[in-house]
Amino acid sequence: MDIRGAAKAAKKASIQLAATETAVKNKALEAIAQALLKERLSILEANEKDLALSRKENLAAPLLKRLKFDEAKLNDVINGIRSLIGLKDPVGTTLSARELDEGLELYQVSCPIGVVGVVFESRPDALVQISTLCLKSGNAVLLKGGREATNTNRALSEVIAQASEAAGIPPGWLQLLETREEVDEMLKMDESIDLLIPRGSNAFVKYIMDHSNIPVLGHADGICHVYVDAEADLRMACQIAVDSKCQYVAVCNAAETFLVHESIAAEFLPMLEKDLAARNVEIRGCPKTCAIIDAKTATEEDWRTEYLDLVVAIKVVTSDDEAIEHINTYGSGHTDAIVTANPSTAKRFMDLVDSGNVFWNCSTRFSDGYRYGLGAEVGISTHKIHARGPVGLEGLVIYKWLIKGKGQIVSDYADGSATFTHRGLNTPFSM
Repeated sequence: MDIRGAAKAAKKASIQLAATETAVKNKALEAIAQALLKERLSILEANEKDLALSRKENLAAPLLKRLKFDEAKLNDVINGIRSLIGLKDPVGTTLSARELDEGLELYQVSCPIGVVGVVFESRPDALVQISTLCLKSGNAVLLKGGREATNTNRALSEVIAQASEAAGIPPGWLQLLETREEVDEMLKMDESIDLLIPRGSNAFVKYIMDHSNIPVLGHADGICHVYVDAEADLRMACQIAVDSKCQYVAVCNAAETFLVHESIAAEFLPMLEKDLAARNVEIRGCPKTCAIIDAKTATEEDWRTEYLDLVVAIKVVTSDDEAIEHINTYGSGHTDAIVTANPSTAKRFMDLVDSGNVFWNCSTRFSDGYRYGLGAEVGISTHKIHARGPVGLEGLVIYKWLIKGKGQIVSDYADGSATFTHRGLNTPFSM
């Protein structure tokens, strides 16, 4: 099937999927979990092929780490699917209700977006997370993963499509794209696709936005910060900083820059240097940092860089305001954290930092749909539209306005023979 045929099939399926009962969707999700477990050997073999080819092509170590899909990753996605089953269906929720007049009632009710096109990086687990989130939220999906994961993505998408369709999900709801040419063609199909979610570099996201009339939701770089305030518990700050940077370096919510208040820099930086050295992290620092610990001199470009590797930039700042200004200047609006014992300082930081996720006294790595209890995520949005931060189930629905009447016509209200009451209702929509 060509890309236009795939998009039309997804559009057709999306209409039916929007009205699919929760029980059917949950049954399909369980069928997917069981099928992934049953077909695990063929899936893992497909991933080994991708890894072998990528090693031949000298793919960078962080990207190889993302590409790997082993038993642990498989178990993680299966657990994620079963967690998703337990979450409330986001479709059909009454968001507001109002009586316009006696017997004339207006309801704002959540509904699926429709057809979602997602272009994502070389992480096969993302394919499982994205597709199952779309299923639960009633959306059809076109998926384009990284070229490096071609074999794994094929194996996974075939298992997911077959298992879900056998369980009653409309055929064609999941479509896999494999070439850059198909992506370029997809960008022109605003008649079939309702939302694009690109995951990748700034340049890539900008390319998508510049070449399509379809609404775009997503984020580019994950330039995340940890700011260690003058009143921070320094041991806690070390633990948070190290976890934010090192727990998994090849992801968008890993910290890339540490900001340290000058009043505690002389005591804190040697502690931090020791903990980072134990994990082979290269430090690039401002002149004040380099005067205290052994570090390479940071350049202007370092403040704008998403390393996705064991490299971190450190800057000593003179005030909370300088830290906030630095984050709002160089950050990507993804995730930023402050470590401080002062609630007032923390609140001001959380109010003024212009990011989708802002934390107090915890690791930036908590910025994740699964950890938020959202059932994983299709991506993290740094835009300011209907969804921001990790986009889980609630970010994959929109709403429609429904009116129930008893023969009312506008002419009666226009000539004054009838009047609006506009009275709030506490009842959900029902027939």
